Amino acid sequence: MWKDKKFLVAGAGKSGIGSANLLLKSGAQVSLYDGNKEVDPQSVFQKLYENTEIPLILGEFTEENAENFDLLVLSPGISVNAEISQIFKNQGKPVWSEIELAYQVSKGKIAAITGTNGKTTTTALTGEIIKGYTDSSFVVGNIGIPYTSVALDTKENSMITAEISSFQLETIVDFCPDVCAVLNITPDHLDRHGTVENYAKTKESIGKNQTGDQVMVLNYEDDTTRKMAERAKGKVIFFSLHHKIKDGVSLCGDTFLIEENGEQIPVCTLSDIHLLGDHNYENILAAIAVTYAMGVPVSYIKEGIKRFHGVAHRIEYVDTVRGVAYYNDSKGTNPDAAIKGIRAMNRPTWLIGGGYDKKSTYDEWIEAFDGKVKELILMGVTAPKIAETARKLGFEQIVFVDSMEEAVEYAASHAKDGDAVLLSPACASWGMFTNYEVRGDIFKECVKKLKEL
Repeated sequence: MWKDKKFLVAGAGKSGIGSANLLLKSGAQVSLYDGNKEVDPQSVFQKLYENTEIPLILGEFTEENAENFDLLVLSPGISVNAEISQIFKNQGKPVWSEIELAYQVSKGKIAAITGTNGKTTTTALTGEIIKGYTDSSFVVGNIGIPYTSVALDTKENSMITAEISSFQLETIVDFCPDVCAVLNITPDHLDRHGTVENYAKTKESIGKNQTGDQVMVLNYEDDTTRKMAERAKGKVIFFSLHHKIKDGVSLCGDTFLIEENGEQIPVCTLSDIHLLGDHNYENILAAIAVTYAMGVPVSYIKEGIKRFHGVAHRIEYVDTVRGVAYYNDSKGTNPDAAIKGIRAMNRPTWLIGGGYDKKSTYDEWIEAFDGKVKELILMGVTAPKIAETARKLGFEQIVFVDSMEEAVEYAASHAKDGDAVLLSPACASWGMFTNYEVRGDIFKECVKKLKEL
């Protein structure tokens, strides 16, 4: 379908390689651009389909370069406002996200999930439920598996669950999920989107191409997502933690309940689940709404929930060493997510935080300590900013460290039997770590070494 088109893929990371490989398998003419002049061409070619050596453009990108291509595919890490994007737009040429590229060749039904917090857990749980129902299930997107890497493997009966970031939504064109969900909106990525309003609009665009026979799942408890119902193109299904929703999904007492056309359908109870905290109850409600809208029978939804034990890096229990419990919440990359992490703790807690500055504010996070935090162990660029906020709010128990190893050693040497140590940074990992997964894995490795002492 694309044999006469000349594509340029921007970004030589996992997403860009996935896009390039999809295009190569489709017989398209594809080149790859990366702003890093030091990228090793051979290391790139080794990751490509059949080790194909495609044209590479490294470093500066010019208008003359763009004249050789028909279409640009952006990796999520490259802003729609980046110079390369603007050059293509100025020449009247399409700019696609890799999600859009995958969608163009994908088959089957798509459930797409976005929001500030809870995306990964909700996506993983939704995928687990669907996996038990159909033999052709794919879980893709921001969760770590590029949609482009499996799009050509999908079939008409496939069910695809996709975690979609705001970065990926910036450049969708035709992307139209059968069911989409916006879980919540809190300030995040303002360094890229500028304002909370722009960020929310980008998230809301996940349903911009839907029709009336498709479904948009929204959080009734979140003011911003609740108002999205007024503009939704698809049928709206609300989920709610604190309100009983007519034609929606609610937690009533200890029972997760679907209400449809006046009928109440119990799905499961709190005794059936392995996740802790109100935020995870919301994730379960959202997954129920999404999978039910995708046509999954309630019995399969219940069994999937009972099988699910959570995801790595999200309030993940690591181990107990000398009476101290260690939890990895590296996925807590913004203050709102980190608030959920600290609220889930039921022990006196030594909290490790700090990292890359996404222009967040930390007042609400500090206020959520609520007497639980014994000491705040800070690292990264944001450490002074967080400390200043903490002291302003009367929290003085602060120490600065230069590495994860130092943070864990400090906590281990001061924590007492019955305490907890929680990595929940409230910041992105960039600058010190490649990504939040690497940050969390290093934390877990440090905890493992404590047992060897």
